Amino acid sequence: MSFFILSGFVLAWSARDGDDPVRFWRRRLARVYPVHVVTVAAALLLALQLIPGLIPTVEAATANCLLVHSWVPVAEYDQSLNPVSWSLACEAFFYLAFPLLFRLTRRLRARWLWAVAAASTAIVLLAPLFLEPRVVYFFPPVRLAEFALGVALARLVRLGAWRGVGYPIALAVTAMGYATAAVFSPGPFRYAACTVVGFGLLIVAGAVSGLDGRPSLVRHPLMVRLGELSCAFYMVHILVIRTGEYVWARHPQPGVFPALGLTVLAGGISLALSWALHEWVERPGRRLMLRGA
Repeated sequence: MSFFILSGFVLAWSARDGDDPVRFWRRRLARVYPVHVVTVAAALLLALQLIPGLIPTVEAATANCLLVHSWVPVAEYDQSLNPVSWSLACEAFFYLAFPLLFRLTRRLRARWLWAVAAASTAIVLLAPLFLEPRVVYFFPPVRLAEFALGVALARLVRLGAWRGVGYPIALAVTAMGYATAAVFSPGPFRYAACTVVGFGLLIVAGAVSGLDGRPSLVRHPLMVRLGELSCAFYMVHILVIRTGEYVWARHPQPGVFPALGLTVLAGGISLALSWALHEWVERPGRRLMLRGA
């Protein structure tokens, strides 16, 4: 998942020397928790009203609310309530590890950062050979390798030790990774192994492009705005889809064009809800949680 590499890169890129870990954890919690709480409540309401089979156990629901549910790699926990929130539970694990991880990598010279990047990539590539698919996909200690790769790449760029390979090669490697995942790779290798190198190259290419001040589509105001809404969109989209599946269950299977129309409709509803969540939940919730910090 490119998001885990990007998360490690961004946090290491923007980290402040001497930053207090408690303040760091508070900032990160304020970033994700307000939307998580609201979408958990929405998922529970959806389960109670529409899909009783999705009602979790008290233990699983509690773990979900505390963002530790993917730390138990069984479906009853990691897919409870809002299924996509498993990745937030991984991020919570990464946030706990980041102060120590950053302190260690900040002291490393380039050759040792390369070693960290190589070891992290090797773990991503080899994990599907030795671990159960659910562990490879959901378990935070395994996904930590992608996060650590992002941290190491950020430090290499910060030190001026590497400027990447540029967008064309990065895009080509990423495309080959996707093609390999789609055509040749068994399931567990599709999760991250096939695309980890390409995504790492793309993230570095984007960072170097920004440092050089080159024009980039990702810095367009519209893209920046969509980036601001991305967390809320991610958290709400599966709830919209599940509601749509329930509503449409009594209708015949749609054809290609009606299905495309329903997909666009679901995307539009998710985008509208993500704007509302960002403006009325995420931003005020963050301000409230950071008050006095």
